[in-house]
Amino acid sequence: MQTSIDKDATALKVGLANIHTWLFVPATKIERVAKAFASGADAVIVDLEDAVAQADKAQARDALQQYYDSADYQPVWVRINQAGSTDYAEDIKLCEQLPNLAGIILPKAEQAADLEYIHHLSGLSVIALVESAVGLHNLDNMASAPGLLAFSYGFLDFCNDLNVQVGTAAADIIANKIRYQLLISSKVHQLSAPIDTVYPEFNDSEGLSQRVQLWSQMGMSGMLCIHPKQVVTVQESLRPSDADIEFAKRVIAEYERTGKAVFKVEGNMIDAPVIQRCYQLLNR
Repeated sequence: MQTSIDKDATALKVGLANIHTWLFVPATKIERVAKAFASGADAVIVDLEDAVAQADKAQARDALQQYYDSADYQPVWVRINQAGSTDYAEDIKLCEQLPNLAGIILPKAEQAADLEYIHHLSGLSVIALVESAVGLHNLDNMASAPGLLAFSYGFLDFCNDLNVQVGTAAADIIANKIRYQLLISSKVHQLSAPIDTVYPEFNDSEGLSQRVQLWSQMGMSGMLCIHPKQVVTVQESLRPSDADIEFAKRVIAEYERTGKAVFKVEGNMIDAPVIQRCYQLLNR
């Protein structure tokens, strides 16, 4: 029998499928959260980790608490500091007191026990941000952790860990290998499809659009964004072309009219996988 917690988790996983843009806001700039939501971002992540200097960590937690207590609060995700760090325990303690957060993102995730611990103490859902060889090696183990909804990854940290030169063809190979492993593990363990890493050059809309096409064609669900202007580019890049939509409509219309398992549309042989893909495109 499925428990109410299981049902809630399943519903949230389904909901994540419709979250394509995840926009970071430093907790020390908490006033930008409203602007982040206004940008059209599907989810906003308040960052307590990399975007906050060590000397400002306590101030960042205070800012999150004040925003949470305000009349303007909208549910946000929170990226806490990595397990074992000086501020990790304080971040968890704060999140325990904020039950209406959307969820928690754990950076540099490497152990299933850390994910389970966070979920157990806070009662919140968790996204694991994998950023090291150890984390990738332990992927299937982490995928079974209670409370885990999805994986994402931090590619720059991966490159530092593996001594990979950023911006090279070699780096592209490594990035696609990471995406592939995240996709397979997520599918096997019935997690939401993984979320792609940030695109650092926020003024390069053409490059960002190409990146979006890559990860979306691979079957990933969304992307971490570091600037509001990236949100619109991601959303526009995900829209199927008019030609693709028209073709899908013709396929579905013919299938529902005839009920045939195999038929032709515009010179293309149509069978069950094509029909399923057309339904998916129109549902999006």
